[in-house]
Amino acid sequence: MYEFQYTKAGDVGQAVASVSPNGAKFIAGGTTLIDLMKLDVERPKLLVDINGLPLDRIEPEGGGLKIGAMVRNSDLAHDEKVQQLYPVLSQALLSGASPQLRNMATTGGNLLQRTRCYYFRDVNYPCNKRTPGSGCSAMDGFNRIHAVLGTSQHCIASHPSDMAVAMMALGATIFVTGAKGERSIPITKFYLLPGSTPDHENVLAAGEIITHVTLPAPAQNSKSHYLKRRDRASYEFALASAAVIVELDGRKIHKAQVAMGGVGAIPWRSPEAEHELAGAEASERNFRKAAEAALRGAKAHKDNGFKIELAKRTLMRALQTVTQT
Repeated sequence: MYEFQYTKAGDVGQAVASVSPNGAKFIAGGTTLIDLMKLDVERPKLLVDINGLPLDRIEPEGGGLKIGAMVRNSDLAHDEKVQQLYPVLSQALLSGASPQLRNMATTGGNLLQRTRCYYFRDVNYPCNKRTPGSGCSAMDGFNRIHAVLGTSQHCIASHPSDMAVAMMALGATIFVTGAKGERSIPITKFYLLPGSTPDHENVLAAGEIITHVTLPAPAQNSKSHYLKRRDRASYEFALASAAVIVELDGRKIHKAQVAMGGVGAIPWRSPEAEHELAGAEASERNFRKAAEAALRGAKAHKDNGFKIELAKRTLMRALQTVTQT
């Protein structure tokens, strides 16, 4: 480890002011940042501890929920209202990491979680996400865990978060504060595809901090489910996952919200699958049509072609589960 400075922020304004100089980073649970510092991937000159900020509450808002950025993953997953109104979110959180990590990881930090790409995390390999213009080692390397949707010739890394996939399906709104004040960002507009600038992962401006997230009120007669496929039963990232929310009228799907994980460069919302499901009967044939539509633009690489069919079957099984009466 190298030398760096450390300070604690007493309020949001102080936190924002403290990270305005180049080379500063916020630290909350530290479950990603500290790892990357040990690997020499991240080298902040200053860590601004935000654990003391009053952003750790889960509150009703407009029929939905307001979730503070400092709410720990364990607390969010086990919250009674979350389990009752948004089971897809609780299931996604409980499928991620380990109990120890969930006790530390925060809502804001999870949204900003960085890729588990081997080459991003190993400074001995070129990586455009880590060092723009250096190349993408995963393109010709071992890329079994990498993305098949939303990739570019400059980066094929997959997004690792389970929670963000559920929030993408739920249509969350992310609230941030920075030097220019407060703003709200729909989660569908928050993440950036790699394109030619994979080092730009989201729309946060320098110094901005996530303060809270809101979830809309669940529709009447809606049901939700999160299904994750991985190499082992715990403490493993998704090879493919699906977060589905459906509004049912008998066996007819009035509306569906679909997001996928493990296969996208970002948490992947699928309007194509949602279009196929809207007004359709809840049947295996229609679930297959939705899955085909969701993966229509997928691009396989040397080692990860299996993900395309796996993702289709994962989405189909999630839809079968959520539409069971």
